[in-house]
Amino acid sequence: MFKGTTIIAVRKGDKVSVAGDGQITFGENTILKHGAKKIRRLYNGEVIVGFAGSVADALTLSQKFEEKLEQYGGNLKRAAVELAQEWRKDKILRKLEALLIAVDKKDTLLISGTGEVIEPDEDVIGIGSGGNYAMAAALALRYNTDLDTEDIAKKALEIASKICVYTNNNITVETL
Repeated sequence: MFKGTTIIAVRKGDKVSVAGDGQITFGENTILKHGAKKIRRLYNGEVIVGFAGSVADALTLSQKFEEKLEQYGGNLKRAAVELAQEWRKDKILRKLEALLIAVDKKDTLLISGTGEVIEPDEDVIGIGSGGNYAMAAALALRYNTDLDTEDIAKKALEIASKICVYTNNNITVETL
């Protein structure tokens, strides 16, 4: 499990939102930053990514993914598979300690450094130290309220921030 962040993606109807907290933690007990942005729009705003893990590793992964998106004309699944294959085979990349959630209008994917590209069964996926807390909250909100994806993602992160010491309530949300 990667400490220091929480990212959640929520899909409902024709909308998808990705939210992340702003905390960057150094070691076990030092908060370096409260307002980091771990959610980014890529490929002319058509893809949203959120990353968790070591900051430098996550930024490297995000940059590599953006290159793959450009190379494959914005095809999310193809770019994800190609990135995962490269990540798994490259000796330097293989050491990256990060996870990436990537979404477009129709797909939600989790990309890992062990070469996995996972499409979740549910319309909700969470990563990072508070990912499971946020995911549980988002699932409950998704199936038991009329809230839209943005509100579900934000409230799920607020709940996670009350439980996980590596998650704060300085939340960024992007929606397609």
